[in-house]
Amino acid sequence: MTPLDELCQVPFHDADAPARARILSRLADTELFAALLEEPADDRAELQLFDLPEGRFALACDREERLAGFVGGPVAYIAMPGRVLAGALADEGRGLLVNPGYASQLMLDAEVLGWLVRALQARPSMAPDETARRLGAPAPEAVALLAEPLAQRLGDMIGLVGRLALVMAEWHDGRQGHALILAGVDPAHQGAVAKALAELLAFLPELPGGVDIGFAERDLPREALILEPPPPPPAPEPVRRDPSAPPRLR
Repeated sequence: MTPLDELCQVPFHDADAPARARILSRLADTELFAALLEEPADDRAELQLFDLPEGRFALACDREERLAGFVGGPVAYIAMPGRVLAGALADEGRGLLVNPGYASQLMLDAEVLGWLVRALQARPSMAPDETARRLGAPAPEAVALLAEPLAQRLGDMIGLVGRLALVMAEWHDGRQGHALILAGVDPAHQGAVAKALAELLAFLPELPGGVDIGFAERDLPREALILEPPPPPPAPEPVRRDPSAPPRLR
């Protein structure tokens, strides 16, 4: 099972709109192996295009062996993030067939790819510099909508984010909405982290008042939803030589 497979417990084309959006968000961050007509030459590569009743589609899989299995043998390919492939195909009015025959099979026409590209252009709505007048518990519908996608996104940010909190915020101008308050983020990485969260939010239904993103090492209300990225994987243990083994000769 790949991360895309795990999100497609309900097939993409049968899923509801929020589930489809989350699948497309994951696709954008997935390395895809796209079939080529021949090996790249002089930094140029030509995708294989398949004529289907719905239009012309490129073929890509999230595992090399899946691509070879579908084609029926070795095939020239190029590896790139889904967001890059989607942008190139949308510009030319082509579609994309992903993982045919697997749980995460997707048939995305140029219109869907164009929507994906526009969502990836989302810019973060940053929290005001001043301290909020009041922070409180997030609305239950916000928790239901955001808890799982935020936890998955934090899994991509191991070592970048120390803590993320979802709260309801009331600002001094009277505006109310939700806020994501992050702690333990190096200032050099704050822009990239905020952009990644803005992309995630762009794929989800909008909450009343919106969701601001801020960075602060501050106390939080007890009712806040607090998420932390999983710990980094343990370093592999060094190989220990059997002291009873004969010496290696050079």
